[in-house]
Amino acid sequence: MGDLSRLFRPRSVAVLGGWWAENVIEQCQKSGFDGDIWPVHPKRDEIRGIPCYRSLADLPGPPDAAFLGINRHAVIEVAAELSAMGCGGAVCFASGFAEAGEEDLQNALVAAAGEMPLLGPNCYGVLNYLDGAMLWPDQHGGRAVDSGVAIISQSSNIAINLSMQARGLPMAYVACVGNQAQTSLSDMARSLLADPRVTAAGLYIEGIVDSVDFAAMASEAMAAGKHIVAIKAGRTAAAQAAASSHTAALAGDGATSSAFLARCGVIEVESPEDLMETLKILHLHGRLAGRRITAMCCSGGEAGLTADLAGDLPLDWPSIPDDNLGRLGGTLGPLVALANPLDYHTFIWGDEAKMTETFAAMMGDWVDISVLAIDFPRDDRCSDEAWHPAVAAMKAAGRKTGTKTAMLGTLAEGVSESWADRLTEAGIVPLCGFEHGLRAIAHAGVTAPTGDWRPYAALPAPAARRMLDETASKALLGKAGVSVPRGVTADAAGDLADAAAGLATPLVLKGLGHAHKSEAGLVRLGLSPDELADAAKGMTLGTNGGTNGAQGFLVEEMAPPPVGELLVGLRRDPVYGISLTVGSGGVTAELLGDVATLVLPIGRDEIRAAINGLRLAPLLNGYRGRAPADIEAAVDTIAAMVAIIEADPAIDEIEVNPLMLGEPGTGALAVDAVIWKTDPQDMSPDDRNPGRETDT
Repeated sequence: MGDLSRLFRPRSVAVLGGWWAENVIEQCQKSGFDGDIWPVHPKRDEIRGIPCYRSLADLPGPPDAAFLGINRHAVIEVAAELSAMGCGGAVCFASGFAEAGEEDLQNALVAAAGEMPLLGPNCYGVLNYLDGAMLWPDQHGGRAVDSGVAIISQSSNIAINLSMQARGLPMAYVACVGNQAQTSLSDMARSLLADPRVTAAGLYIEGIVDSVDFAAMASEAMAAGKHIVAIKAGRTAAAQAAASSHTAALAGDGATSSAFLARCGVIEVESPEDLMETLKILHLHGRLAGRRITAMCCSGGEAGLTADLAGDLPLDWPSIPDDNLGRLGGTLGPLVALANPLDYHTFIWGDEAKMTETFAAMMGDWVDISVLAIDFPRDDRCSDEAWHPAVAAMKAAGRKTGTKTAMLGTLAEGVSESWADRLTEAGIVPLCGFEHGLRAIAHAGVTAPTGDWRPYAALPAPAARRMLDETASKALLGKAGVSVPRGVTADAAGDLADAAAGLATPLVLKGLGHAHKSEAGLVRLGLSPDELADAAKGMTLGTNGGTNGAQGFLVEEMAPPPVGELLVGLRRDPVYGISLTVGSGGVTAELLGDVATLVLPIGRDEIRAAINGLRLAPLLNGYRGRAPADIEAAVDTIAAMVAIIEADPAIDEIEVNPLMLGEPGTGALAVDAVIWKTDPQDMSPDDRNPGRETDT
């Protein structure tokens, strides 16, 4: 997309339409916008005291921005006229386009806009709190700032609600993306983050149009020292809908989108409160170097509650260094137990010097952020005068030690908007509420990934695909270096004994033609050659009145008991390219749900980290005297599977479950496998050879 700067930072605004357009003018006037406002209306003489122009042709010149509060059919002709006259960009407020099934109408609008940037359709617009330009047809809760974060939302109502926050978050922009018919969320984020007055961005995402471009935008932001926090909506729908494999059921869109955002360096949160609190940290301090935290509380209750609420969070509470313990003891006396979190009691309350010394002793290069638990009195019924020394001491201690600081209210109401503003001006992050504040610290301390990573471009969803049976799947895997059991196939039960004559017992018999053979009763273990025929006869009809009978048979040598089992699944994602799911395997894979998901491309270190990050990973690493598993063989196998799907765009999905792991040096064995392929005739020439989107 082209330059959006005139649209986001206009000096002249054309407004078309009736009541909604009038609201835009009202919001610009309330904000003190000092640029030109040009109402365009064929019948009205003035709107809110500003003379109207009868048509776009009558305007003094091409506007920097236009708000189109007119009906969905009229907007197409107007967009074309604005584009032709050199308008800097337009907001299309009207709905009833692609979101209502009117794809042709939306395409016509995009064609009419041409090179002119267009937000929407079905878009509320943009609030610019830096310059007072409000292309927004409704009330909002923000105020003028000199710098702040950008909020970009695919939901107009969410954007309105976030603008009403009273938590002291400085908002530079609030923008909606609408249908992203032309200008995407990535385009908007890239442009707004380029404004030097914008410190970070918060995104409410419903769908990503181009994952490669989104990753590029996020990489550019990190390179510029600016970070992104996001809520991703609709994370679970695909997990219930997709049932062709364990991988699809376990991973779903939610796990893949989370893996994608994490690899892009985007901090994902789950609630608007966490979004606000995390953005406050990023606005003042940027991303934290880590999660080492100290907390000071004036009561045992606060200290205990802080520790309890932080218990499930990945926060590191370092021990207080010996020298600092001595300083604390000298200031607080013998009655105070010295620990982190620290209950410093109220012996020093109101003594700014002693409070400064106490707080400074809890700070230094051994901690990433230091927090003072504090709730200010209500300003309508109480006095907060006695709290001023604590604020001054926290400010002084932070400056003295060079430590990033925050104040943490027990409740959101414990830090009012007026106090939040004063703390922000003092360089102290105002965190509203223990639970969300502590989570925000954990989020802000996530290590940012390195490298200029891009996912593979997503291929169009196939019209149809076919499942390779286990024999064909294992043959393909075997050619790529994946170890599979020795086995033979037969079409009829009576042929099995002769076919299996060269295999070592005990044997495994599998009925072919089904993705979930265990559930269909198509697996028998521990058989001798003489038992194969009878076992196969029971599989011929199947367990559901003949609907899931075997379509041929596979006999294999039974693998020895493994040290551990993994599930490994690769699948093409319609948004994120290719995803890898690694989890605890076997027949209980879905019951345990112990999985990690990554988005390709990936390296061996990432595969190894995914395995070692599983909840049951200790069982693979010699837990309580058990033999450890051959993790390196698992990494080799998964890397080989990754290479298969990367090299062949016709492969839609690969799953191995279980991948049995022996002791170190004995390897890994793909005991059960299934591959789904798209027929080449269903793919375009470009899809058959999509190429790599990265050099990593």
